Amino acid sequence: MITLDDARALDAADPLAGMRDRFVLPEGVLYLDGNSLGALPKATIAAQKDVVERQWGIDLIRSWNGNDWIGAPQRIGAKIARLIGAQPHEVIVTDSVSVNLFKLIIAATRLNSDRSQILTEPGNFPTDLYTADGAAGLLADNIVHTEQAGDLVDALGPDTALMMLTHVHYKTGARHDMQLLTEEAHEQGALTLWDLSHSVGAIPVDLNGCEVDLAVGCGYKYLNGGPGAPAFLYVREDLQDQLRSPLSGWMGHEAPFEFRDDYVPAPGISRFLCGTPPILNMLALESGVDLFADVDMEAIAMKSAALFDLFADRIEERCGGHDLNLITLRDAAHRGSHISYSHPDGWPISQALIERGVIGDFRAPDILRFGLTPLYTSFEDIWRAVEILGEILESGIWREDRFAVKAAVT
Repeated sequence: MITLDDARALDAADPLAGMRDRFVLPEGVLYLDGNSLGALPKATIAAQKDVVERQWGIDLIRSWNGNDWIGAPQRIGAKIARLIGAQPHEVIVTDSVSVNLFKLIIAATRLNSDRSQILTEPGNFPTDLYTADGAAGLLADNIVHTEQAGDLVDALGPDTALMMLTHVHYKTGARHDMQLLTEEAHEQGALTLWDLSHSVGAIPVDLNGCEVDLAVGCGYKYLNGGPGAPAFLYVREDLQDQLRSPLSGWMGHEAPFEFRDDYVPAPGISRFLCGTPPILNMLALESGVDLFADVDMEAIAMKSAALFDLFADRIEERCGGHDLNLITLRDAAHRGSHISYSHPDGWPISQALIERGVIGDFRAPDILRFGLTPLYTSFEDIWRAVEILGEILESGIWREDRFAVKAAVT
């Protein structure tokens, strides 16, 4: 029997416990949705006050040079690079995940123009599939969906231009073997594009070690950059000057302030910029990323695994017999940092949890998903959340009509 005192003992021994104090966490809320929207870092509040009141309000346009607004995409990208096993000049912060996917899909398939297939898998995150479909329509290429993840290697062939996969699955939490699949793609002459949105800041990633070609990632989940925070993209150093972004905006020009009519892409990673950087959002993201300067990704991974084990063990103890089916793999090496359960009435149960202050989320058709964010999730949070879930399941309160109404965002 796992007791509340057991959970508190784990918190007392947690080397990351002090990080929790760096976040705004509302009283009476157990926040288990950091895999969808990270909590607000306290440092962000002061930083945003400064950028609005001083940098914008007083320094005005001089801040592009004086406060280095113009260098923010490269500067923040270099900080993220440390978290994903990349060199500082291989990562840049810009646009959204969807836009960055589009840029890299077009650039990669044009480089491999003698091939006509983009390989992905069904059930990938929808924006990845939708963006690939739109890009393929422009290129007259084919998208190949394998029937299941195990078929990916067999599906690779001489016509595969690009293999595009999400490292950690947004529903199940399953993690692909990045090194193995990248090696297999390269053996067939294909490029690889990985979506790190549910990986970065939660589990160790080694893009250089795996010789990954291209990657994108989200800024507002585990990086705590705020709602709609800019995303980032990675291009391996030796590929940067071979690729050309299809979105040739002025910030990607080699000399944007010469205002020439002809477009010449900037050298290196900066060629993947497009429009003017959204500075308020950029600097909010930087505040979130800066929190990782004090922590080691291996420590984060170890805590993530321990949080998962406590959650899964407590569910077995407290919620057995209530049709909860664990769909996330127990092996920490094969999953990310969230835990998911299917239940025929997942939606109303998720709403009953939120009413009790336990905030996870729901993914259609029947998935209850809980984020395990090592920087601020405590073991006591996990114990209490499962206790409340058990009470809800036993009481049947989730069957009340008010919990059946679907919201626009789930």
